[in-house]
Amino acid sequence: MNRQSGWAQEAWQKTVTKVARTSKRIGDGFPHASVQGEYKLEPAYWWTAGFWPGLLWLLYRETQDEQLKLLAESCEQQLDQVIADYYRLDHDIGFMWTLTSVARYKLLGAEDSKRRGLLAANLLAARFNVQGNFIRAWNPWREGEDNAGWAIIDCMMNLPLLHWASGTTGDPRYKQIAVRHADMVLEHFIRPDGSVNHIVIFDPHTGEQLEVNGGQGFAPESAWSRGTAWAIYGMALSHHHTGDERYLQAAKRAAHFFLANLPEDSVPHWDFRLPEGITAYRDSSAGSCAACGLLLLADQVSEQESALYRQAGERILHSLYVNYGAWDSETEEGLILHGTSHYPEGKNIDVPLIYGDYYFVEGLSRLLRHGELFW
Repeated sequence: MNRQSGWAQEAWQKTVTKVARTSKRIGDGFPHASVQGEYKLEPAYWWTAGFWPGLLWLLYRETQDEQLKLLAESCEQQLDQVIADYYRLDHDIGFMWTLTSVARYKLLGAEDSKRRGLLAANLLAARFNVQGNFIRAWNPWREGEDNAGWAIIDCMMNLPLLHWASGTTGDPRYKQIAVRHADMVLEHFIRPDGSVNHIVIFDPHTGEQLEVNGGQGFAPESAWSRGTAWAIYGMALSHHHTGDERYLQAAKRAAHFFLANLPEDSVPHWDFRLPEGITAYRDSSAGSCAACGLLLLADQVSEQESALYRQAGERILHSLYVNYGAWDSETEEGLILHGTSHYPEGKNIDVPLIYGDYYFVEGLSRLLRHGELFW
C-alpha cells in the first residue's frame, strides 16, 4: 500500500466510524450546514437534499451497513412528496435525484428508483430555454420577481442526470439538452483565464446575454472558488459522458486557474479575487468538489498529464483530512471544517457543509477505486 492509499484508507475508516455515530441523530433528515456543531436539518425540497443520502450510499457500497441503506432509502422516498406538491423545483433536481434515485438504481437495480430518476430528468429537461440554450436556474423567490433568464455555473453538475436518462431510455433528447447547455457554458461562463462567472442573465425571449451577476462570489468580475470547482468537475463529467474534447480543455483551463490560485495548504479561499479588507475565509467545500473533478480529469488525459491532476486532487484531499477534519470531535457532526456557503448574504460562513463532506467522501472513494460514479 502506497503512502497516499494508506492515509486515504485511514480517512475512510474514520469517516465510517463518525457517520455511524452522527447518523443516529441525523437519521433520514436533510442536513445542510453545521450550526454550533450540529447539522441543521432543512426541508426535503432544499437543494442539498441529495448529499446526505449520497454520502450514505457511498459508505453502504463498501460496508453493506443495512442501517445506512435504510436511511438513504427513506430520504429518497420523502422526495416523492417534493415532486408532487412543491412549486419551486429548480435546476438542482440533478443534485437531488442523482445522489438518491440514480445512486440506488446503479447500486441495487431498483425499478422504483429508475422511475423516480426518469421523472426527475423530465422535470429538469422541461427547464430548458430553447432560445438561449440554457437550463433555467431558479423560479421566482418572491412575488413579482422575474428570473426566467438566469443560468448558473452550478447547473453543470445537474447535467449527468440527463445523460443517465438518455443512456437508460435510449432517447437522445435528454443528452441533447445537456450538450446544448454545456456548449452555452463554454461560450458565456468560462473566461479565457479559466476563472468562471457564477450567474449569467439572458433575455428569456431572445436568448441574448444581458449581464453577469456576481452571485455567491464577491463581485461579477471576481472568481468564486466553488464556481470554479463546479466548472472543473462539471466539464470533466460532460467530457466523460460525450467524449467531446472541448469540454476536456475547458475543465483543464478551469483546473489550472484553480490550482494556480491555491494557498499554501491547497484549500481555497471562498473567492480568488478579493480586495483588501475582505476576510479571505476558506471554502473547504470548493476544495473537495474540485478534488473530485481533478481525479476524474486524471483518468481522461494522457499518461504524461495524468499525474499532475491526480497528485493535485490527492494533495487537496490530504490537506482537508489532516488540517480540516473533525474526526474525533464529539461536539461537531461535520466531517470537514471551514466551509463558506454564501458570503455576500452572510450565510453559513466558516462551518462544515454537507456538500463539502459529500465530495470529500466521494474523493476518498475515487482514490481507493471503490466503484463507478453516481454522476
